[in-house]
Amino acid sequence: MKLTSKAASMEAVLFACGDPAEPERLAAAIGVEKGALSQLADMLNDAYSENNSSLTVLRLGGSFQLAVRSEYYECVKAAAESKKNAPLSPAAMEVLTIIAYNQPVTKSFVEHIRGIDSSSVVNSLVEKCLLEEAGRLDVPGRPIAYRTTSTFLRCFGLESIDDLPPLPGHVKEDFDPLLVEDTPLLADDPPVSEEASE
Repeated sequence: MKLTSKAASMEAVLFACGDPAEPERLAAAIGVEKGALSQLADMLNDAYSENNSSLTVLRLGGSFQLAVRSEYYECVKAAAESKKNAPLSPAAMEVLTIIAYNQPVTKSFVEHIRGIDSSSVVNSLVEKCLLEEAGRLDVPGRPIAYRTTSTFLRCFGLESIDDLPPLPGHVKEDFDPLLVEDTPLLADDPPVSEEASE
């Protein structure tokens, strides 16, 4: 399949960006309407499939990103040898799940759910680009709220947060992050640290 000049332009911009490109910026860069981006992405993916390419265009929460197909992940990982690719610990997966299903939320909210200090885990997930700051809540102390990123969507094979599978006993039904900020974890005891629990 021969690519049109607009499809080739989209490929070039996505390759140069590396990170997910927002539709407004991408459309302006290649001179098309936002509505045409999905068709161009499909054209690129059809061409990649026809030529057995290792590349694919991902849709991540409305944005687009040029990425390597999952079957080539291991060889890319072997070449990259990045610390950020290390498997997540059970604690990190737990924190990530809580935030993914309740975002945006604060560290206090996560600690209230887990019953343990989670600052180091949240900070680690931010370093891995799986979480990011989502502003501050309008409550005393103005704590930082966190949400998942496009990297999170890519790693878990999701197009948007709406694609998360249903979670039985979803904690959002029981807790409001705005009510947790001034609520101590226990009446008399401070939060237990992650290190102390191990």
